[in-house]
Amino acid sequence: MTGGTGLLGGWVVRELLEAGAEVVALVRDHNPRSMMAADGLMNRVNGVYGSLEDADLMRRALAEYGVETVFHLAAQPLVGVAKLDPVGTLRANVAGTWNVLEAARVTRVKQVVVASSDKAYGSSEHLPYREDYPLQGAYPYDASKSCTDIISNMYAQTYGMAVGVARCANLYGGGDLNFSRTFPGAIKAAYHGERFQIRSDGKFVRDFLYVKDAADAYLLMAEAMERGIRPGPVNFSIESRLTVLECVDLVLDLMGRRDLVPEILNQASNEIREQYLSCEKAASLLGWKPRYSLRESMRETIHWYTDHFRALEREAKRTAPAAV
Repeated sequence: MTGGTGLLGGWVVRELLEAGAEVVALVRDHNPRSMMAADGLMNRVNGVYGSLEDADLMRRALAEYGVETVFHLAAQPLVGVAKLDPVGTLRANVAGTWNVLEAARVTRVKQVVVASSDKAYGSSEHLPYREDYPLQGAYPYDASKSCTDIISNMYAQTYGMAVGVARCANLYGGGDLNFSRTFPGAIKAAYHGERFQIRSDGKFVRDFLYVKDAADAYLLMAEAMERGIRPGPVNFSIESRLTVLECVDLVLDLMGRRDLVPEILNQASNEIREQYLSCEKAASLLGWKPRYSLRESMRETIHWYTDHFRALEREAKRTAPAAV
């Protein structure tokens, strides 16, 4: 697995371990606050330390551990970072993908599940996105995900590899420490009694998926490929159409802080205005549907962050220098 220390990776690792799987995780940086580290999952996996760009390391890891299924989840996931550093994003997301797939090809891995994104579609006048829509990402992050999809399809078509591509909507849930994202950022601001700053005008429309449902989707794709199904690209989401303002309002409502009216900065640029997915293929081909409603999953998410912030506060008090 790549990306085990990320938001989705931690939940996928947890499910794999609970199912009795032996997990090999490629780890670039040790983050003590990631779910993998904080929940002790790192001690239960085989850690291989290095980067996606190291093709030799990738081949060695897959060969030496006899890996049969690869979950390629690692990526530079932030739109803002991609805009500031497009080359670094392309190295991680595009070169990283072909390194994983080439290593899987030469070591005869049975199946690969690749993390793509709804951003791979780019902007479209026809919504919701369906899997046969063209991939036309125009901005750095979006283009990197379009390339990820195309490269994955190339390996599947040219070499007959079992490659499934998960095009998920915006993920949310406990364990996401990127507070520039809407849900974790709004929860953090509300917890500390601050107004959340919305970079856009608040009217951008997005689709979402709870991270637990996403983890189920990835494992379901791998199981389907073991049965001989070649799913290709599959959309996963709760099929919502939420504006950023509606997302923040939901958080404030559930946290009882409707008084913290968000600040509208209206500074967003080079982002797609409206995106949401059709999940008909996921239902018909894989029998998948989300298990959690938006409000139910958001309550769980808020509970996770509340515990997280309280733990940080306790740690800060414990390590604070004694008063003289």
